[in-house]
Formats: sequence, C-alpha cells, structure tokens
Amino acid sequence: MAAAAPASLDCWGALDEEALTGVVSAALGRPVTLAGFRAVPVAYQPGSPATGALLRVAGEAADGEAWRLFLKVLQHPRHWPRIGDVPAAIRQLFLDQFPWRMELTAWEPGFADRLPAGMRLPRRYRLAELGDDRVAVWMEDVRVLEGAWDPPRFVRAARALGGLAARRADPELLAACGFPVGWGLRSYHSSRVEFALPLLERDELWAHPLLAEAVDDRLRDDLRALGARVPELLDRMDDLPQALPHGDASPQNLLVPADDPGTFVAIDVSFQTPQAVGFDLGQLLVGLTHAGELPAAALPAIHRTLVPAFTPACGRPAAEPPPRRSPSATWPAWSCGPGSPPCRSSASASRSPRPWPRPSASGPP
Repeated sequence: MAAAAPASLDCWGALDEEALTGVVSAALGRPVTLAGFRAVPVAYQPGSPATGALLRVAGEAADGEAWRLFLKVLQHPRHWPRIGDVPAAIRQLFLDQFPWRMELTAWEPGFADRLPAGMRLPRRYRLAELGDDRVAVWMEDVRVLEGAWDPPRFVRAARALGGLAARRADPELLAACGFPVGWGLRSYHSSRVEFALPLLERDELWAHPLLAEAVDDRLRDDLRALGARVPELLDRMDDLPQALPHGDASPQNLLVPADDPGTFVAIDVSFQTPQAVGFDLGQLLVGLTHAGELPAAALPAIHRTLVPAFTPACGRPAAEPPPRRSPSATWPAWSCGPGSPPCRSSASASRSPRPWPRPSASGPP
C-alpha cells in the first residue's frame, strides 16, 4: 500500500490494510485493491464517554477510483479520558451500566424504519469489533452544506422531528424499549444537575472574570429557583404524551447534505428512552449556541418558530391524562449526559408511556 496511517491513527486495528480493503470494497460495491489512503482526525469535545475516535479516511483504489469514508470508534467508558469526572460514589455503577453501544440502534428497526420523508441515516458499510470493548463504525462521509442553518432550516428540522416523533410514539414501540417514563431525565438530574446545583452557592464561581463579565446579578437567583422546581417539572413531563426521540437532535447531528439540501442526515442518536413529545426541540434550539456557533441573541426568534412547525407534523395529543407517577418512586443515581440511560428502577417499571396517536395516511410525511 502506497500510504499508511501513522501509528497514532491506527485506531486499535481499524485501519489495518486487510480490514480497510474490505470496508472500501463494501462501500464501492466491488472488490478493490487500495493504492493508498490518508486518515485525518476530526476534532471534537471529549464529552461523550462512548466516543473513542472520529476520523475521515480517504484514498484511491488501484484503478484510480476515489473513495472517502467516516470512521467512528465507540468505546466502553472505562477508556474515556474524563472518567475521573464521574463522581466516585457512582463511578463503578456508571462503568457497569453505561450503554456505550446505544448509537448503533439508529440502524435497527424502531428507528431506521420510522424516519419521516426528508430524513435519512448515513449509509453504514461495516461494523468491526476491535476487542477490549471497542467497535469501529464505518459509514458514509456526508459532504455537508456550509452555512446551512438559517431560520428556515430550523423550521424544516422541527417539522422533520415532529414527523419522527409521530412515528415513534406507538405503544408497542415504547413498551419494547424497556425503559419507563421519566427514566432518562431523572437519572440525568440525579447525577449531573444535583451535583452542579451546590456550585451556585460558591461566591468564587460568580466572581470569576469570565462569568462576572457575561451575566447579570439575577442569573444566580434564577438558577436557584429553577433548580428547586426541577422535581415538579419532571413530574409534569411524565404526564405529557411520550415518544422515543432522536435524543440529541442538535443541528450538528442533523447534517444537511450538499447534494440534497432539502433533507437531513441524522447521526449520533442517543437517549433512546421515552421522553415527552417535543424533547428534541431543546437541542435543536440550543445546539449551535452551546458550540459557540450562533449568538444567544438569535435564539428567541428561532424559538418562536419551532413549536408551530413541530406540532402539525406529529398530530394532537389524546385528551385524557395518564395516571401520575407515584411520588415515592426512586430513581437511579447515575448518568453522564445524552445517551446515558441508567439501570432500571423497579419502582417506576410499571409506568406506561402516554402515546400520541399514529399519524394518519393523510398526515405529515
């Protein structure tokens, strides 16, 4: 082979010549011999315990045909460089239970066969078990449209997510997921939010120049008040119609392909637990701002457009409310962000999701 990846980019054997030849042959639909390749790491924030590597891999076959692929390595969280950030009291349970392969459910029935018109998945060419609880996911490298996220794009995305919610709200699918209502967000609250709320009381935090220069003197009290209301808000969300979401539907995970800019390519599926319908709109709204790519001042105008676009695409909720969750139910005490459902809570296992009706034949695509 004319070119080889540096040792640091070997990705635990994923870029072995024989393995890579097989992947490229699958992508091109014929046996090939590789003339060479180059592997370029994709920069990302290491906030996901399950992400071990992201690379773009491209080259040519011996007959001159060019190819390009995207490689994502999923990993057990024990390999995560930030595992020390998980509180010691729950770290072992986190390591034992974290569903690090959850992203692969995107290509399984229940997600792949429920996508609305105008939304698709990247083509997946091969899964390769790398050993030591790592798996290589070889997929299409989608060429994205630069500067795609103008206000109309948010509207189209909200409409597509409404269609996805409608198709993932039937009782059979919700029951088959195995998670009770409220599980995902309650575990996120008990591990992330409850650990963070005491920080609000530290005067040195608010005196830090980066914070002191950016916020007004009301934010601290507002966050305290909101933190106290979280249990009430979680109860209210339990009583809303439920569906299985995308789970992390930020614009960064709804790629706009340059060759078909009227569509979206959904990646990085997570949080595959019952959530209140509309859950995905939160990440859609704030994702670019969270990444520093959209000013916060732009959010109110975008926010006003999302629900009107989302709601018609997923129908109307049923009139009768479901039985309320018992206030005595206990919830697992770990999670580490989107895509991190915890071990089951027997106290909540009998809680059935309240579904939205199936879309009619004349409903949204």
